[in-house]
Amino acid sequence: MPEAFVSWLRRFGAMSLGIAALAVSGCTDSRGGSIPYDVSSFGVPDSPSTMSVDQNYKIAPMDTLTIRVFGMPDLTGDYQVDLLGNVSMPLIGDVAATDLTPEQLDQALTKKYGEKYLENPDISVGVKASTGRIVTVDGAVTKAGSFPVMGPMTLMQAIALAGGADPETANMRRVAVFRTIGGQRQAAAFDLVSIQHGEMADPPVYSGDIVIVDGSRIKATQKKIFQSFPLLSIFRPWGI
Repeated sequence: MPEAFVSWLRRFGAMSLGIAALAVSGCTDSRGGSIPYDVSSFGVPDSPSTMSVDQNYKIAPMDTLTIRVFGMPDLTGDYQVDLLGNVSMPLIGDVAATDLTPEQLDQALTKKYGEKYLENPDISVGVKASTGRIVTVDGAVTKAGSFPVMGPMTLMQAIALAGGADPETANMRRVAVFRTIGGQRQAAAFDLVSIQHGEMADPPVYSGDIVIVDGSRIKATQKKIFQSFPLLSIFRPWGI
């Protein structure tokens, strides 16, 4: 066998081993990230708003809004607030909606459309569906979505509603739960492997919570969530 060919085989074999090692190390589940683990008490969320939405109702992530622009059927429709709290509108793009009342969002949309596109726009905003009685599960799960909360629920049960964690991409040791406590969005991380082994309690999940399972194919929006929350000011263990 020619010496040059033997040398190439050796280099190819070494390169293949290196790629395999990287693949294995990349797939290894591990804890990490800015969101703290083992918080002594996650805390009970604020009382959810009911669908008898009054004028003081504050829009929340994953709410579904009905937005009507008079005389503009292409702009009129149902829009869902994303996990970052924005509603994506034709022509003007993302508009911050979280913590605004429907009337305040109405005013913001009226201003934005009136600046460039419409003369004296007539806009109305209503809440079609509230996150008050659902839990949202996203990230590396089989079937991401929003699911009704009919009674007491744990983190493992919430993930099961989404078909379970994706066996190929999920990092079972890094699951974040986002929750509104005291009017502020807060977050904590949980290790599903430790929970499954009985080393940690399966924490309760409440209406309005957002659960995100980390993974190798996590979406850009979810990456932004992990990176954009002011984590230095939230979720220190209680009493510290």
